[in-house]
Amino acid sequence: MLVRSKSQEEELHELGQETKASKKWWATLGIGIGVFIFALDVYIVNLALPSMLESLHTSFAIIQWVVLSYLLAIAIFVMSAAKLGDMWSKKRLYIIGLVVFTLSSLFCGLAPNVGVLIAFRALQGLGAAFISGLGTAMIVEVFPPEERGLGLGIRAGIFGLGIMLGPTAGGLLIGLGGWPLIFLVNVPIGIVGILLVARLVPPSKVGVVKQRFDAIGTLILTLTLTCFTLGITLLQSQGFNSHTAVTFLVLSVISLACFLIVEAHVLEPMLDLRIFRSLEISLGLALRFLGNFVMAGAIFILPFFLELVQHYSTEKTSLLLAIPPIIIVLTAPIAGILSDRFGPRIISLIGLVLMASGCLLISTFDTELTVPNYIVGIIPYGLGVGMFQSPNNSAIMGAAPKGQLGITSGLLSLSRILGQTAGVPLVGTLFSCVAIASTQLTPNIDVTHAPVEALVFGTQATFRVIAALLMASTLMAVALWWLEQKKVNSFGELKIHLGKF
Repeated sequence: MLVRSKSQEEELHELGQETKASKKWWATLGIGIGVFIFALDVYIVNLALPSMLESLHTSFAIIQWVVLSYLLAIAIFVMSAAKLGDMWSKKRLYIIGLVVFTLSSLFCGLAPNVGVLIAFRALQGLGAAFISGLGTAMIVEVFPPEERGLGLGIRAGIFGLGIMLGPTAGGLLIGLGGWPLIFLVNVPIGIVGILLVARLVPPSKVGVVKQRFDAIGTLILTLTLTCFTLGITLLQSQGFNSHTAVTFLVLSVISLACFLIVEAHVLEPMLDLRIFRSLEISLGLALRFLGNFVMAGAIFILPFFLELVQHYSTEKTSLLLAIPPIIIVLTAPIAGILSDRFGPRIISLIGLVLMASGCLLISTFDTELTVPNYIVGIIPYGLGVGMFQSPNNSAIMGAAPKGQLGITSGLLSLSRILGQTAGVPLVGTLFSCVAIASTQLTPNIDVTHAPVEALVFGTQATFRVIAALLMASTLMAVALWWLEQKKVNSFGELKIHLGKF
């Protein structure tokens, strides 16, 4: 009788474990839909800009704000969304983000003119800030600590899938129903995502201690991020001679200093600066910023090389550019599993080494490049990105205090956005300056009109600089891994450790 009772208890326990596991995967599906439409939207809109420009009878200077208003809104609101996630229910806020994103997508598709479109794109960016800022924290909550890398790897794979399908899906949708369809397609997907999250994602963990929302800190951070994003954007379009761009960047530095002073003295700050005492979080975020800086710059430069140097068609170029996202989709979940088994820092370190190796191979590309040689060069880069991102994110989230998962998730999202925002103009400017300087032409010439030899030289030099940045990042990752082995987790412990020498 006792044996039978024990067997029933074991069966009930196993049934409970299976139920928890199934809930975990269903929750991942619901959260993943939000991540997918967010990633899909990043690249699908860029492809439709020429069609929008013609259809809405506007100019290039105005139509680019369809992209900029969206990115600006994400950068401004992602930290506020993340902070609210630590104060209230992440699940409810994520659903609100999906609702705002879905409704604004509908209004974007129905927009009668470019002004209305830009306004609703900004609203769409607000919804995306909640999706981007809270998704990682929610994944961490539904997965046990020993499977955190797997969960974040799946999330990274879903994000890569959205990026990969963006150009292809965009081309098909624009061909079928014009540019409005790229926004309207989000509506049914968003509705499914809302229902799945509401039904399947377990209630979020909310801090026991009630917190006040830091309005002053939020306003100063909003000013900081707005000035930085606008400054970098103007830098991209007007160059380093733009006084307006420099003014915005200087203002961003001043307001950042004010933000740090305020947050250090407020009783309930928006961002508790003590979180940066953790070496894992501080250096991990720096690595994430540099990684996204490099990735954004590489994605920006490669199409110019393939189309202007190799003279490949747009279709062939898009297929070749789809190779890294495909590799990332396949690699990221595996990297997550490996990070759970061997530790996230060593796997992300291998990823950085592969990224640097890939960039060095890309720096050898010239006019004699063949498609097989391109694939050989791009594979290490794609593998490196896939192996770096989710383990690095896992290490950062693993070091986050229990009550600050939301704000740490927001910092992850912000470091990605700022890295991408800075990477395109700065790497693009480096490529342009190096290519033009290698010729006897006037400095004011557009780089797209430079000779092929100059474009090759600019590409090679730019990717060597990118490889050097990644090597520096690798040294940082090695130092972080070594400190981890020595059980040194904070800057205070590091100071004591160094004092022994």
